[in-house]
Amino acid sequence: MTPILQKTIPYNPLEEKKLPGIQPLAPGNWLTADDAYAAQMAERERLLAARREDVLQLDAGAMAAAQELLQMALDSVDPDAGAAAVRPDGVKVALDWEDPLGTLGRVAQQDFCILQKPAGAQEHVLTGAVLCFPASWTLAEKFLQPLTGIHLPVDSYDAGIAARVQRLFDGVQAGRPLWRFNALWYQDPALFQPRSQYAPRDRSHGSRAEFLRSEKQVILRLPQTRAVVFAIHTHVLARSDAMRQWGKPQERSGGLP
Repeated sequence: MTPILQKTIPYNPLEEKKLPGIQPLAPGNWLTADDAYAAQMAERERLLAARREDVLQLDAGAMAAAQELLQMALDSVDPDAGAAAVRPDGVKVALDWEDPLGTLGRVAQQDFCILQKPAGAQEHVLTGAVLCFPASWTLAEKFLQPLTGIHLPVDSYDAGIAARVQRLFDGVQAGRPLWRFNALWYQDPALFQPRSQYAPRDRSHGSRAEFLRSEKQVILRLPQTRAVVFAIHTHVLARSDAMRQWGKPQERSGGLP
């Protein structure tokens, strides 16, 4: 299968930043398309058709948030959408408001996780997601888990980082999105790379691997339902393209911030 690759990334993924590396983001930049849009969307369509249960989960209590998120994405992708939305590649997607995440997965290049904080709870919980491009984690294991459970077994996610992340999720304001990025070296350029939290890490990855995978991770609050959204824009570059632009093989880990 031909790898789906970008030629560049609009930030330096190898820039060192202290975890969790959060920065403010202009509201208009939360949802973007790049040179791999059409190819990534074709892969998303394939995965949603063939492996829907692996890439999409939605709790009934998160339906309103998912619908609000779909509308927010449409406002960015195709503000004039009626019964169907026109994507940047010209493809029309029928809008199904009873399947908001399935529709969203066919409209936007990003993956999306919806996190809500139940009354009296200490942490946000993953209540919905369309995750076509997991980087070494599995949606089925993380669905309906709190933030600390989602991050198992991330070594760098200690109690201090966990507390800082929870404060971010508590404090993020509607209309004021935040973002961060990671950088991981992979031997395999495939976008769909699930891995159980109980499986050993593939040690063939690392700074000498042939592909640089970087996620632009956006955190935003939905103004009506007040759910928090974690959006993931996945970039994969050939090592030669990454080295030409940034020139030093490092790795910055991290899934959810």
